[in-house]
Amino acid sequence: MKEACIVGIGQTDYCRKPGSGMSQLALQLQAASRAIGEAGLKPGEIDGIMPFPNLGRAEEFAANLGCENLRYAATIHMGGAAPVASLQAAAAAVNSGMANYVLLPAGWNGYSGARVRQTVSQDVSSIPGGEIARDYYLPFGFTAPPQWYSVLARRHMHEFGTRSEQLGAIALAMRKHAQLNSNAVMHGKPMTMDGYLASPMLADPYRFFDCCLETDGGAAVVVTSAERARDLETRPVRILAAASGQPYPADEITNRRDIFRTGLTIAAPEAFGKAGLKPSDVDFAMIYDCFTFEVLQQLEEVGFCERGEGGSFVEGGRIELGGELPVNTHGGLLSEAHVLGMSHIVEAVRQLRGELGERQVKDAELGVVTGWGDFGDGSIALLAR
Repeated sequence: MKEACIVGIGQTDYCRKPGSGMSQLALQLQAASRAIGEAGLKPGEIDGIMPFPNLGRAEEFAANLGCENLRYAATIHMGGAAPVASLQAAAAAVNSGMANYVLLPAGWNGYSGARVRQTVSQDVSSIPGGEIARDYYLPFGFTAPPQWYSVLARRHMHEFGTRSEQLGAIALAMRKHAQLNSNAVMHGKPMTMDGYLASPMLADPYRFFDCCLETDGGAAVVVTSAERARDLETRPVRILAAASGQPYPADEITNRRDIFRTGLTIAAPEAFGKAGLKPSDVDFAMIYDCFTFEVLQQLEEVGFCERGEGGSFVEGGRIELGGELPVNTHGGLLSEAHVLGMSHIVEAVRQLRGELGERQVKDAELGVVTGWGDFGDGSIALLAR
C-alpha cells in the first residue's frame, strides 16, 4: 500500500456523569477542530470526512466545520472496528486523489445518553444481527454485550484452562496505565487483584471490572498522503498497512464453526504481509478492549502468541509499560474511556511521536492498533515513526 500519514489528532475531556454539557455532535466537532488545528490546517482544507456509523453524517460535519469542498464521504459499518478500518479507506482515498485531507471523527454521550440495553430492546436495527438478537437472544435474557461476549471467554476457559486471574491481569494493566494519564476516567483510582476479584459478577466469567467504561467524549484524526505530510509542521505518523475482516457468520456468535475465528484472524496476516513485518517486530499494541477477554483473544489472533496461550502471555507484567509488549498505555476502554476505539489511534500516534513522558514506550518505532466491532468484526493498522 502506498503510504499515507496521520498528521493531526484531537480529543475532548472524558467524563462519566449525568451530562457532559455537550451534544454528541458537539463533542465530535470539538475533537475534530483540535485535530485539524494540530495538523496546521484550516477546516476548509478538509475535503474528506468519514464519520463513525450511526453517530453522524459527513454533511453535518462539513456544514459545522466549514468544509466547503467536500469531495469524499464514507462510513465503514463495522462498529468498534470502524475507526481503524477507516484508516485503510482514508489512506486509499488520499493516495488515489479522491481527497487531500480526510477527517475521521468519533464520539458520543456513551454514559449520559441511551443505554445499550434500551437501544437493543427498542430498536433491533441498531445492531448487526438485530433480528437474531430479538428472536433468539432477548427472549431468554441474553440482552447485553457482556452476556453475548461472555460465551467466548467461557469457551476459552473450558478449552485452554484460562483463569479469571489472567483476565484480571489485563484489567490491572489498563488501570495501572491510567494512573499515568490525567485524562483517564480512572486516573487516581488504582486497583488490586483482590479488588478485581471482589467486583460483582455480571455475566460469568465477566466481572464488573472486565467491562469497558461507558463514557461521554470524542476523538478524531486527520489523514493525508505522505507527500502532503512533508509540507506540514506536525510530525507525521505513517500508516504502513491496514486491513479488516468479518467472521462467518458475522451477525451471530454461537453457531460459528470456529467460535474464536474473528475478522482479525483474517485481517492481521494480511496487514503484516503487506508491510513485510511480523508481530514480534512491534514495540507496543493498542488493542480494542471492550472486555478483558477480547484483549487476550486479539493478542492470539494477531499472532503475538498461539491460540490458547493468551492467558500466560498477559501475566507477569508482559503487557504493562516496561514489559515485552506494552498494551493500551492510555488505559484503553477499560480505564481511560470508551471513545469507540478512536482514542487508541490517538495514543498510538503520541507514542510514535515520543510525546508521552512517564507512559512513553522507550524508542517506540512501530505500533499496532486493532478494532473490534459488533459480533467480531476486526480491523488492524500498523503505524510507524
